[in-house]
Amino acid sequence: MGFLYRKLIRRILFNFNPELVHDAVIKGARAAQGLEVVNSLVALLARARNFPVTTAGLKFRNPVGLAAGFDKNCEAARILAGLGFGYLELGTVTLRPQPGNPKPRVFRLRENKAIINRMGFNNVGAWDAARSLEKMLPLSIPIGISIGKNADCSMEQAPQNYLDALKIMYPFGDYFAINISSPNTLQLRTLHGEEKLRRLVEPMLSFAAGQKQVKPFFVKMAPDLDEAAIDTVVELAVAMGFGLITTNTTIKRDAVPEYWRSYEGGLSGLPLKAPSNAVLARVVSLAKGRVPIIGSGGIFDGAGALEKLELGADLVQLYSGLIYEGPFLVKEILKYLERSNWRSPSSVK
Repeated sequence: MGFLYRKLIRRILFNFNPELVHDAVIKGARAAQGLEVVNSLVALLARARNFPVTTAGLKFRNPVGLAAGFDKNCEAARILAGLGFGYLELGTVTLRPQPGNPKPRVFRLRENKAIINRMGFNNVGAWDAARSLEKMLPLSIPIGISIGKNADCSMEQAPQNYLDALKIMYPFGDYFAINISSPNTLQLRTLHGEEKLRRLVEPMLSFAAGQKQVKPFFVKMAPDLDEAAIDTVVELAVAMGFGLITTNTTIKRDAVPEYWRSYEGGLSGLPLKAPSNAVLARVVSLAKGRVPIIGSGGIFDGAGALEKLELGADLVQLYSGLIYEGPFLVKEILKYLERSNWRSPSSVK
């Protein structure tokens, strides 16, 4: 199936505007998931061996997840769950709906198997996203929800903005990802600073602690931080008890042709693999198993997923790989893990 996608379907899709294609895929998936026969067929085609993982107090059927950004409005989770993922991370959701940045805002770098996006958290807002999930849940796998800041919200008001979105989405997520690392919202990455991050996360952790079910949190890090900034985030994660996702997209253009260097936005895909792995390795060495870690960035095959797992990630997630390799990439990765005799450390008694 992957061969058919790469040789035929991808060639057709890549003739059209990338955001237009993506929106059409999501709308088609949303419509198709209403037919149980379609869900069953997709699950049958994507079936692969399970690799159970337990981390952050949650059980996953395998370590491969969908990264935030693919299903921004939490509307196609049922059919996406059938593609073999061990979990889905939906969103990024903001408190209020917003259109995002002006178009065009998504670009394919075909020769590099990469994507530049400057979407800007375009989404329908927390209330509509919650209503969509309410109709679909429960699903057979854990659901993570990525939460971001509204563009018109000041940095001073950011903690309340995140908290209000969390309160709406809390009943529907198994874990929550705090997105402070998108390069497409002005000044968002300044939230990596120790005091700003503490002030942001503390109210959310306090809110969760007061609920009947306390759910885990992850902070999604930028790949462009210096070592001191990475160290600060890890120290705070250990002290406060939240997990880390390494990493979001990069603003660096070292690994792409000169033509693309003037394009603003976050770069994802294969060029992100090396910098995201470097951050992952440092985070793992500093955390020393004290917080759960998700590796993200540049996964296009089983070898790429296994590399992050062997670096110490508890889970991995992908997005751009789906665009270039097709909807059955997860199955291919799981087959590679099976051939490699990989086992999650959490499954070893």
